[in-house]
Amino acid sequence: MKFKSINSNFLTVSSWTLVSRVLGFVRDITMAALLGTGPLAEAFLIAFSLPNMFRRFFAEGALNMAFVPLFTKKLNSGKDVAHNFANETFVILGTILLLLTILAQVFMPFLVLAMASGFWGDQRFDQATDLGRITFSYIFFISLAALISGLLNATGKFMVAAAAPILLNIMLIASMAVALYLDVEVSLALAIAVPISGIMQLTLVWFAAKNIGFKLTLKLPKLTPDVKKLMIIAMPAALAGGVVQINLLVGRQIASGTEGAIAWLSYADRLYQLPLGVVGIAVGIVLLPELSRRLTANDLNGAKKAFNKSTEFALSLTIPASIALIIIPTELITTLFQRGIFDQNDTKYTAMALTVYGMGLPAFVLQKVLQPIYFAREDTKTPFKYALISMAINAIIAIGLEPRIGFMSAAIATSIAGWSMLILLWIGAGKFEDAIKFDDTIFKKILIIFCSSIIMGFCLFVSKNYFEILFQHPMMKYLGLLIIISIGLITYFFSKFILKFLFEK
Repeated sequence: MKFKSINSNFLTVSSWTLVSRVLGFVRDITMAALLGTGPLAEAFLIAFSLPNMFRRFFAEGALNMAFVPLFTKKLNSGKDVAHNFANETFVILGTILLLLTILAQVFMPFLVLAMASGFWGDQRFDQATDLGRITFSYIFFISLAALISGLLNATGKFMVAAAAPILLNIMLIASMAVALYLDVEVSLALAIAVPISGIMQLTLVWFAAKNIGFKLTLKLPKLTPDVKKLMIIAMPAALAGGVVQINLLVGRQIASGTEGAIAWLSYADRLYQLPLGVVGIAVGIVLLPELSRRLTANDLNGAKKAFNKSTEFALSLTIPASIALIIIPTELITTLFQRGIFDQNDTKYTAMALTVYGMGLPAFVLQKVLQPIYFAREDTKTPFKYALISMAINAIIAIGLEPRIGFMSAAIATSIAGWSMLILLWIGAGKFEDAIKFDDTIFKKILIIFCSSIIMGFCLFVSKNYFEILFQHPMMKYLGLLIIISIGLITYFFSKFILKFLFEK
């Protein structure tokens, strides 16, 4: 793949991720209106988070990070060799996931307790347990889909893998419409839709892989030397993924003690996940196979260019997004979620969490730029060590502050732990200096991004106060948010253009 295509790949993944996240907002807006932050909403959110947690642990956060570099090397040895390796991994992963799914059905009450012990003794516990048994099979289908997506990304086929998550949001939105039409409990309809969407996503990427010559089939699992090597490399990444999930568990445990807090954090999480998904995840998806190819070919100059491009792309969108989340969180939450039984009190606390998450957003995104540097060199142990330190920082802050500030300690701890992880990754990446050197123009570009973002932030602050009256009317708030965001975008890009002209002159 030619280097110039990396921008095209960023755009492809970001565009489809943006579509998925927009549909995700439609899903969450509808769910907030129908369920609010009540017991059924919290029960479903915990049930849905269970397979997602294990998915990140087994597939995206661990196996894929080890699989892509090794699969890239196999491609250099021939397509048949790469196909055999992919199929062996597919079968082993499927076997592990099947056993995990069966065990989860038996131990679901304990899993719910581990996620939200505050549910014990009220209706949320039984509801989350029942819904969790339905949703958990999603992990089998989506983790296999994530593995095949890694295969597609390694071969430069980004579109289908990036588009597949759209199916989940379409199915969840459709399930709520069907539930209202048939007068079925909304949370139950949502739970049933989750595994169905997993089957659809797996089917989509499987046929995409088949069309490029990688037809993965089920057979008896065999622990080959290549699979053993993969597992050895993947284990630290899996443990690192486990540490990240422990951070989330700490936050949910703290939130579960306050009625509505899990939903507040979840809705705030959805908003900051938009720029994180569109920018950070897109960078990680594209950068890992790109770096693996460059380093395998000993193309250090190409690796440095890829790193610089990724950093510029990440910061140019993340810094203004972070400032926007900090300055206009109430306006965002009011417009997007405050309707139905999601009231002004819910808006207040969700906006508070969103502000804190906004402060941590640049760290979360830049981690996606630095982690592929390690994974492309098959170094998964170092990020694991850093993740352990991050976990300790998260736990100390979250648990220590909880008696004083309640559920907000979870959001604060998440952001501080994110910045800690970024600092550690940056310091540790010094040993890969040949691949992470900045070029002569990157500092100038970063300065322009920061200055433009500050100017944009000032304009957002002034305009939100000027148009405050619009947010007091149910219908006019949409116009208010549109005006404010438009002012921010115009200001940012115009400032960036002027500053770029002045610097070049």
